[in-house]
Amino acid sequence: MIVVAGGGITGLATGFELHRTGADVLVLEASDRPGGVIRSDVVEGRVLDWGPQRARMTPSFRRLVQAVGLDDEVVTAPPDLDLHIYRDGRLRRLPFSLAAFAGADVVSFGGKLRGLAEVFSSEARPEESVSEFFTRKFGKELYETIIGPLYGGLYASDPADMRVGLSLIHVLREFRVGRSLLAPLLRRGGRIDPPPPCNFRGGMQALPDALARALGGRLRTNSAVEDVRPAPGGWTVRASTGETVQASHVVLATPAPVTSKLLASTAPAAATAIGGLRYNALAVVHLEAETPLQGIGFKVAFSENALSLTGVTFNDHLFARPGVYTAYLGGARHPEVEFMDDGEVGRTAVRDFRTTTGHDARVLSVAREHMPAWDNSWEALSGIEIPHGIDVAGNWWSRPGLPGRLAEAARLAKKLSPSPRSDVVSQAPS
Repeated sequence: MIVVAGGGITGLATGFELHRTGADVLVLEASDRPGGVIRSDVVEGRVLDWGPQRARMTPSFRRLVQAVGLDDEVVTAPPDLDLHIYRDGRLRRLPFSLAAFAGADVVSFGGKLRGLAEVFSSEARPEESVSEFFTRKFGKELYETIIGPLYGGLYASDPADMRVGLSLIHVLREFRVGRSLLAPLLRRGGRIDPPPPCNFRGGMQALPDALARALGGRLRTNSAVEDVRPAPGGWTVRASTGETVQASHVVLATPAPVTSKLLASTAPAAATAIGGLRYNALAVVHLEAETPLQGIGFKVAFSENALSLTGVTFNDHLFARPGVYTAYLGGARHPEVEFMDDGEVGRTAVRDFRTTTGHDARVLSVAREHMPAWDNSWEALSGIEIPHGIDVAGNWWSRPGLPGRLAEAARLAKKLSPSPRSDVVSQAPS
């Protein structure tokens, strides 16, 4: 028996892939619903998502969608959508091709020329901060206007607090990026052409719900793992229900604080290191507004310090959800948001939305999230030892984001399954 602690997307996908290979698996989830940070609901007749607002329809993601029977539920965004950057009083188009970028006003002509010098710059240095790396490669203007908001937004972090060797270098290696980031793009004709954004009719929660249905009785909700202790031939796992399970292997697909608690008795040094990882507080505010805005959404340039808003997703245009815009506030660069009550957060979101778009809005919901910072506190993980028979999995342990979570599930299934299958879903980077 393989026990997976945590029924978020990593735990569910790991359990699903293991079950498909014939493994005896049990997924234990503490809450009353599967999905973790992925949550969808209908508010005032509108589908709202918390957590990821979309996925990318890569071939491997499509295979997973087909495997869980969600083909007919997929909603794909219109093609060739641009992102925007708010800078100096208005939204500016950020196209996905170098040719179109050359004519865009998102950065100055001098900033564009400085960015081209990246092809002559040296490779990443593990000891430098992520902000130093990108500024050295592309210049201050491109970093503060585009790269910093995009990269920092993945973690709700300030790249100045992130070290290349802890948070970026593994991504560069995974994507086989050498000395230059720009040179491979130039060789491909200068266009970034990612798979189209997609969602589901009922929201992103359709995916964890479908995985839960596929697992059936192999998933138990309201069953938090409270203790993991060595036992002959493996581990004894005790759940909050009082049930104990004998496991040959345990996967901890849990947030860092929970993982720290579960490892405290068997790996105290690792538990201490994991327990010291920082999370960033983020507010997610769904707004209703009538606007002509089109595209994926926008990010706010780092130079706009007066705003607590970091970005907005245009669900209205992406997935035909009339009037729905998802605003993000806070993170490491705006810690004041964590100490606002929900009413003040909502008013701030409306104010900043009006400032950036010129349109009034009304609050539909306010929610709070905490995201692994992947900052310098991750240095504590260097050299830690996890007991044999336990695997750690989570968006704080390996590459975050939905592609990273599904790739981690595929890796664990390949490692732990009794008879690996050739059709285990492996999520390619996107």
